[in-house]
Amino acid sequence: MSIAPLLWVGGEAHPPAECPPRTVVAVIVKWRGRIALFKRSHSVGHDRGLWHCITGYLEPGTSPEGQAFTELREETGLTENDLIDFRQGTPLLLPDKEGNPWLVHTFTAVTRRRRLTVNDEHDTFRWTAPSRIRRFSNRVTWLDQVLEAAPAPPNQHGTGS
Repeated sequence: MSIAPLLWVGGEAHPPAECPPRTVVAVIVKWRGRIALFKRSHSVGHDRGLWHCITGYLEPGTSPEGQAFTELREETGLTENDLIDFRQGTPLLLPDKEGNPWLVHTFTAVTRRRRLTVNDEHDTFRWTAPSRIRRFSNRVTWLDQVLEAAPAPPNQHGTGS
């Protein structure tokens, strides 16, 4: 996979910072055409109280896909058997507030299960129509970019898309 040599921030191109990027996965979970948003708990170190998708640091020696499945299992209780579809999207190179680069491997997981079991990283989750995500004003700043980069699954029976 190739990564754009520039960071896109607010529609403007910026050269990436000199330090190597931190690498993470971001998984959009869908059920019947709706997207699950997860509210970060106060027990985590960052993004407390904000709505976002499933995320996690890429562990050494683990593939982005493998890490995405691990994060899904840990944060939602979903296993590969619960999924109708799973696809990798476009990787993103995004800056944090200090301008440090983050390499974000994006995924979309379509589940057949409405009920999720969130771990202590989240207070709750909500299924919402994609058109209503912007109503969540307290969402992480990068969520919209991840939603754009994550692949849309094909219309399948049971997805409602």
